[in-house]
Amino acid sequence: MPRKGLKGPATPGLSEEERLLLMQQKLLVAEEQSKKKEDLLRQFLKDKLAKEEHNSTINANRINMQWRQLLREAKAKELRRDIEILSQTFERVVDCKDHVIQVLAKDLSEAEAQHAHALRSHLHNIDQLLQVQRCRLRYLEEDYNTELEALKKEFETERRMIVEQHAQESRYLEDVMLAMEQNFGESDYEARLEFQSTRDDIKNKNLEEKHYLRVQLEGTVEELWRRFQQELKSYTEATEDRKVAFTALKQKDEKSSQEIEAQMRKLQKIQDSISVLKGRLAAHLRDSEERNRRLREEKEVVLKQLQKLKSQMSQARAQARSNLAKLTLDSSAALKELNRVEKKAARILRLAEMCRKLETEEEKVLPFYTSLLSATEQQEAQQVLWEKPTEPLAQAMQDYAGLERFWQRYNKVRLEQLALEQERAALDQDNERLHLLLRQYLTGVSVSEEALNQPNTLLILNHWSSRSSALPAPAPAPRPPPCIIEAAHIASHLL
Repeated sequence: MPRKGLKGPATPGLSEEERLLLMQQKLLVAEEQSKKKEDLLRQFLKDKLAKEEHNSTINANRINMQWRQLLREAKAKELRRDIEILSQTFERVVDCKDHVIQVLAKDLSEAEAQHAHALRSHLHNIDQLLQVQRCRLRYLEEDYNTELEALKKEFETERRMIVEQHAQESRYLEDVMLAMEQNFGESDYEARLEFQSTRDDIKNKNLEEKHYLRVQLEGTVEELWRRFQQELKSYTEATEDRKVAFTALKQKDEKSSQEIEAQMRKLQKIQDSISVLKGRLAAHLRDSEERNRRLREEKEVVLKQLQKLKSQMSQARAQARSNLAKLTLDSSAALKELNRVEKKAARILRLAEMCRKLETEEEKVLPFYTSLLSATEQQEAQQVLWEKPTEPLAQAMQDYAGLERFWQRYNKVRLEQLALEQERAALDQDNERLHLLLRQYLTGVSVSEEALNQPNTLLILNHWSSRSSALPAPAPAPRPPPCIIEAAHIASHLL
């Protein structure tokens, strides 16, 4: 759109058409300048967008490098702690190995046998799986070939049916056309015969009537002809002058009609040229309007693209800011989580060292107790562990399979705790029973108001004893040995 500053005062000494041409030239120059400015603005925006993308890529790379450096430092610290833990564990394991070698020598043969059996069962299972997979592939291939053959047969059958139906319908249509042609020929022939007979009857009847009328009208016609000749002769003599004048007027009228036709042809040519010029003018107007409309649409499209690019740039900046803020929050959260994990690991190590001091010599030598299950029960438990879990709890337990050794030691300590609690309860019961017996003995030896009010074996009146029952106290039952149940056995029954 041209600027207002381009309009100036009208140049004196110019006609109206020249001023219009000058204004059009100014408008064209203004439009060209506006287009150039729009092109420059579009190129500037493209360059700015490319620069922003380049800067965002560089910043993302820098952030990734910093994040990688932080992760490397955290990983290095974690690896150092792992090395320390592994060194301590290695020292403890070296101490244990000297005592375990003799036990392992006895279990080696059994372990080799179990390993060979497990390997054979594993290989057998793999062979069965391969056989099942091959059978499944063969069945799938057979099903595919069967379905393919069925589809081919169905296609050929349908194609043959369509071709036969097409040929049958073509023959039917040909028969129908032939029958219609025959029917039409027969009906046409019959109609022609009927028409000929009717025409001959009408013609004969007309000839008879004509002959009868001719006989009746011949006399009348002769009389009328004689009168007509007389009247014609008198009329010709009376209208001789008028006839000459009519001939002259007729010639003059023919000349006038020729001139009128010539003028009409000229007018028709002029009207045709006028209509052609009007059509050209309308076509030019339509072309100019279409061109102006196209230019306006292109301008609107360019403006929409510019607005869209601006919105995209603003959205990209907002997204980059949000991503940067999110990355900052995530990194801070990750650092906090790493610090928490580090503190937790240090606490676990301290607790491990404290527990290490409280371990017995047997626990130091054999930290993991041997399983009390038979070989069949161990195999069943292992198969249960190998099966794919279906319940949510079993699926959650699969994520903690690496803590199996820890759970063994924890279960051992927990079972020992339960056994000690049961032993303590049994001792408490024995203590209470002994207290009761002692109290009964002291009550039987000494006489007091309380002893008189309570049943006593020493107070007998008229051969009646005040005690309700003189049965001796039951002997304390022997304490059962502590029952140790492996946690893997319980887990197999629960799952």
